[in-house]
Amino acid sequence: MRKIRVLVVDDHTIVRDGIKTLLALSSDIEVVGEAENGLEAQRKVGELKPNVVLMDISMPGIDGIEAARAITSKFKDVKVIMLTQYEGKEDVLEAIKAGAKGFISKKAASTELVQAVRAVSSGGAYFSPGVAKILMDECMDLIKEKAPHEILTPREIEILKLIGEGYSDKEIAQILFLSPRTVETHKAKIMEKLHLRKKVELIKYAIKKGIVKL
Repeated sequence: MRKIRVLVVDDHTIVRDGIKTLLALSSDIEVVGEAENGLEAQRKVGELKPNVVLMDISMPGIDGIEAARAITSKFKDVKVIMLTQYEGKEDVLEAIKAGAKGFISKKAASTELVQAVRAVSSGGAYFSPGVAKILMDECMDLIKEKAPHEILTPREIEILKLIGEGYSDKEIAQILFLSPRTVETHKAKIMEKLHLRKKVELIKYAIKKGIVKL
């Protein structure tokens, strides 16, 4: 079985040694080298041809994000996983823009680190739970920023407008010559698309987007 070749990049020797020890326990992973800064990491990638680079995000000189950007642009087949003590939103988003396929906390269990290496080496991605939540929140913000017509059908916008104006499901059904069940189905789809849970949130959305005029 061909092993996953890993390069470990961190400016602390004790951290690199710890990661190497953890990965050595997996028969399908081989640590082929290490680097202590972003510049050395770029050189080592060219020399050692790893499949995966485990990269500390915070290093003196060229940091992990800058190094990841350089590596992923030059070596298309190399996957980068960012390692960090902190899961800040800006770092997460910048790392992904730089081409990182994974983002994991240094506090993670050894099994999670191994899972991340295996996932990205096979073409997938891996984000620790805290990072996944940051990405989900960002996606939700982008969805809510879109114009209603980009998300909802004309009928759904029509129903949302009536909901925003204070009509009940039964009243909306009478106005639009629909069954109450059909209105409920449309309302459920609207909530699902907008990632909202309550009627009052639909009303607020309709007002915010100008569907309902106060």
